[in-house]
Amino acid sequence: MAGRGGRGRAILIALVVVLGWLVVGGLAGPYSGKLGDVATNDNASFLPTNAEATRAQNLSAGFVEKQTTPALVVYERTAGLNPADEQRVRSDAARFGQVPGVVSPLPPPIVSQDRQAVQVVVPIDNSEGEQIRKVVDELRTIAGSDRDGLTVDVAGPAGLLADLIEVFTAIDGPLLLVTLVVVLIILLIVYRSPVLWLFPLLAAGMSYSLASVFVYYLAKNDVIKLNGQAQGILTVLVFGAGTDYALLLIARYREELHRHERPWDAMKTAWRGAAPAILASGATVIVSLLCLLLSSLNSNRALGPVAAVGIAATLLVMLTFLPALLLLGGRWAFWPRRPRLDQAEPQTEHGIWSRVAGFVARRARTVWLVTAVVLAALTLGVTQLGATTLGQSDLFTNRTDSVAGQEVIARHYPAGTGSPATIFTRQETAQQVAEAAKGVRGVADVRPVTQQGQAGPPDPNAQPKVVDGRVQLQATLTDPPDSNGAERAIRDLRAAVHRVPGSDAVVGGFTAINVDTAAASTRDRNVIIPVVLVVIAVILALLLRALLAPVLLIATVVLSFLATLGLCALIFKYLFDFPGVDQSFPLFAFVFLVALGIDYNIFLMSRVREESVKRGTRAGVLTGLAVTGGVITSAGIVLAATFSALAVLPLVVLVELGVAVALGVLLDTIVVRSLLVPALSYDIGPKIWWPSRLSRTNREEGRAPVEVSRAG
Repeated sequence: MAGRGGRGRAILIALVVVLGWLVVGGLAGPYSGKLGDVATNDNASFLPTNAEATRAQNLSAGFVEKQTTPALVVYERTAGLNPADEQRVRSDAARFGQVPGVVSPLPPPIVSQDRQAVQVVVPIDNSEGEQIRKVVDELRTIAGSDRDGLTVDVAGPAGLLADLIEVFTAIDGPLLLVTLVVVLIILLIVYRSPVLWLFPLLAAGMSYSLASVFVYYLAKNDVIKLNGQAQGILTVLVFGAGTDYALLLIARYREELHRHERPWDAMKTAWRGAAPAILASGATVIVSLLCLLLSSLNSNRALGPVAAVGIAATLLVMLTFLPALLLLGGRWAFWPRRPRLDQAEPQTEHGIWSRVAGFVARRARTVWLVTAVVLAALTLGVTQLGATTLGQSDLFTNRTDSVAGQEVIARHYPAGTGSPATIFTRQETAQQVAEAAKGVRGVADVRPVTQQGQAGPPDPNAQPKVVDGRVQLQATLTDPPDSNGAERAIRDLRAAVHRVPGSDAVVGGFTAINVDTAAASTRDRNVIIPVVLVVIAVILALLLRALLAPVLLIATVVLSFLATLGLCALIFKYLFDFPGVDQSFPLFAFVFLVALGIDYNIFLMSRVREESVKRGTRAGVLTGLAVTGGVITSAGIVLAATFSALAVLPLVVLVELGVAVALGVLLDTIVVRSLLVPALSYDIGPKIWWPSRLSRTNREEGRAPVEVSRAG
């Protein structure tokens, strides 16, 4: 009777927990579809406050009634424009000025010297925010489609931003759907059960809903800045990491069901065994992500807490909601492969991984030396990585309207037309600064902003506008504003105008924002990567109660990271034909690959330490590898597949990050965790736990027999 009473209380507790979480999920669910409402994708808003481009943007506010982002509507007829084309442009321009959000009056249309193209600059009020996409869509509707040989495209900063926002709107729909389908398929393959897959998927969905609530309100109250990139990573990270944690807990629960009659007792033992590793894993990822708060870029600082909130929510759900669901399911949840009470050793269900453990024991030194050499060889590909600022035409995997329009502009105008560099200088030095700017290679023209608020003609006698003793100059560049040539011109331009005595010159604009972003990215990489390594080393030392093991584990993960970058560089260059990777790619790839890659070593080595206390180090290594091999490999495949889902977004930066994380995770699970780490640990033996007492144990003499890994 006492047993039945205890079982009844356990079921009641589990039922209350599940019902409580379902209520939370019902309230939180709608917020996952509202994250796009509080996201912002304005590059300038992500710059550090001390960046020169940021100071220029602040100064520009005094020269205009409203801050604007220009859309460039460009018309092209390669045979030459005719009177009907010119009439159409004038008619369209009049209608553009009536669109809500457009700041009128519009500047006159600009006809190219070869008279094959004409562009209309349409300033859009910055206060439109994310609604700028609707304004650009209206411009595209008015301009219409290509007609009788006349092509029409909407480009410029506003056109590019609208295309980016359109990409990120896919996060709430296609990306989430693809992620769910990928996880579902893998869970069905792993569990071969028509029931069990539902438990981790429900828990992962609950985690995403809970994380969305916190992220929504943090972004809404301007505590963080959420952008589309962070939103997409949040989706795949929560489902990938959440499923990983679920797989680990369920695998341990299945083991304990072989040893305990009551599911409640089995779950208590499984939770105590798996929770420390799951918590250590989650803490490692959270702390690593929070290191992004050290970034000088607001976009990086936003990604850190957004992703950390996602992992924290996932930990809470996976250690409360999921165990309660599994208790309610009992043994029947594993049907048709229900675990029986047979006191079986855990290795008996892991035949393949027992054989892998046996192979590692027989050839330990050869295995770790060969795998280390192979990984080191892959690192040579890093020389082909080519980190740079991706040009507008390189941002997308498809050809967008803004890309097509920019190509037209580059053919018929100085490519920087419509996105000039802005120079702010003192009134008394304006002429000297203008002359210095004109002498810079890559600058096509320099004109002052006049009282009418336009640069240069049509009125050659118009006086420059003076605000607080400063004058604004606009420098048109010869290269496209997002090209390497334009960035070189900006750096040279800054050097030239800064040399003018007493000018206090400041250079900003679209290209300057890219230059300052790249510089900040380099600084962030040099600062954050060492901090992340130190933080992970401390967590591992506390978990494993050793110093040598954490150092070796971090070394293997860093080697895996560099090998992944090398492999990615070759794939991006020779298979995908990408021009390079964005400046932010190495830092993001490092944070995710090292933080997530160390997870699998935590799962493995925490179990190895547990078994080493009972069996001895070498036998513990083999047992730990055998019992965790299947679940960690499954977890790695799930995480790799979920990050691969980023490929559904036609944005090169996210495709590259998704491929890198997927490849890196697979490399970690299949090579590093399965071969390199166990072989190295087995070869070193008890000293791996130095300086803890376990490193001096006399439990084992010599090497553990291979048969330990073949039990059952």
